[in-house]
Amino acid sequence: MASRAKEQEHEGATNQELLIEACRRNNTELLAEVLSSAEMQGDDDAAAELLNKTTTVLGNHLYHEAALQGNYEIIDMLLDQPGFECDPVSRAEGDTPLHSAVRWINGEPPEQRDFGNALVEMMLEAGSNPRVKNKGGLTPLQLVDPRNEGLKEVIRKHEYAALNAGDFVSAEEVRGGKGLVDGGRRQEEYEDDEDAEFSGSDEEERVEWERQRAARR
Repeated sequence: MASRAKEQEHEGATNQELLIEACRRNNTELLAEVLSSAEMQGDDDAAAELLNKTTTVLGNHLYHEAALQGNYEIIDMLLDQPGFECDPVSRAEGDTPLHSAVRWINGEPPEQRDFGNALVEMMLEAGSNPRVKNKGGLTPLQLVDPRNEGLKEVIRKHEYAALNAGDFVSAEEVRGGKGLVDGGRRQEEYEDDEDAEFSGSDEEERVEWERQRAARR
């Protein structure tokens, strides 16, 4: 009886609509239901394509929708899916899901910060890039509420780890391909350019950058 009620509830809805609903409502059962459907079952490539290409009318991907609500369980489940994209870019703001998660945390009361910081830590550990700038030229770190020192520390830790991978990347470069840094140049070109300008905003990061530049000489 319960199974029939579920079928009636979802009757007429596309898989894309169901996935958006699941991500907005933190509904892991609905996500599992879609992924286990006849057309998806046993086909990781088809499932990954559906998860990565489904967007809302405003141009948000599934990951953005979940992050904007702080939906830990659904995000954890999405990140477990083979081929899931960690850094899709939203159409309106050029945000990655990491930007979206920070925006959500900024709007929550201080009591939620530990939970929010754990969510961002999970996203970073799964491969989200903390150095991507949105259309406004801001990284996730630059969006953080200045009072939330814990979240800034979580992001800085991973940002420093990414320092050796090159300069900041933009939303357009994420779309354009892997390995591009600083205006479309490849990492090896950046490292060979002695006149390259530092583009970070943190003094400690500047010191580290200058140390690495001196070491290359």
